Amino acid sequence: MTTAAASALDIPRTHPLRARAVNAAEVRAMLAALGRLAPGDWSLGTACAGWTVRDMVSHVVGQYEELARPWLMVGRTVRGRRRYPGLLPLAAHNQYQVDARRSAAPHALVDALTRFGPLGVHAVERVPLAARRRIRLSPLIPEAKGLAEDSMDYMARVLITRDTWMHRVDLCDATGLELVLREHDKEVVGQVLLDLALDWSGPPAFLDLTGPAGGRWSLGRGAPAVVVQADAVTWMRHLSGRPPVGDISCDGDPADIAAVTGARVMF
Repeated sequence: MTTAAASALDIPRTHPLRARAVNAAEVRAMLAALGRLAPGDWSLGTACAGWTVRDMVSHVVGQYEELARPWLMVGRTVRGRRRYPGLLPLAAHNQYQVDARRSAAPHALVDALTRFGPLGVHAVERVPLAARRRIRLSPLIPEAKGLAEDSMDYMARVLITRDTWMHRVDLCDATGLELVLREHDKEVVGQVLLDLALDWSGPPAFLDLTGPAGGRWSLGRGAPAVVVQADAVTWMRHLSGRPPVGDISCDGDPADIAAVTGARVMF
């Protein structure tokens, strides 16, 4: 097979105006998926350890709510650390988001996402771009130092959509719903691959990702030492550290394959 491909480093970072459209599209996609759930689906377990579908949706709602009301993020992070001292700060914060809506009915969660999805995006846009780029997340969430960009701008432009997208994948995996992929999904996948490339120190690799969100990309410089073939969503699950769903085929030296398949990206 041919291994000619553009470098993943050449994928442009999502422009702020484009980010608005992608984020809005993902919120709509998540709401559409939630609208297809049966009553019993909300209690099903997910790939997120210890979380049901309902818990996961509570977290997603909390993410957008905190964009609209940033003081909630600060408060939940502080209270989450106190309540869950055995968890890392980000995990404790996320669990507190779930706790905050422990008594909410499924329809109330859908209503909240319908409200806070657009509100959160618009609230961030009211902050000047230069200020968003200066505001660091790591003083509150130390794990943010591992992001491609430790900034409010990156969270709003890239990470919030990525998180919602991956949880929509989780939702479909848990319930058996068809994962509906549209034009914006390719943008989400592209940003993950850009982050992977920006931090790449492994052997040159060729990624042949299939499906509507797929494409062909290279990592590193020189002839590929490893060729990876997988569905794009399957590869995203893998990069996030989730349990495998679908096949990933790798061709190359075992040590090089181990280096490539050991890569992870923060979601």
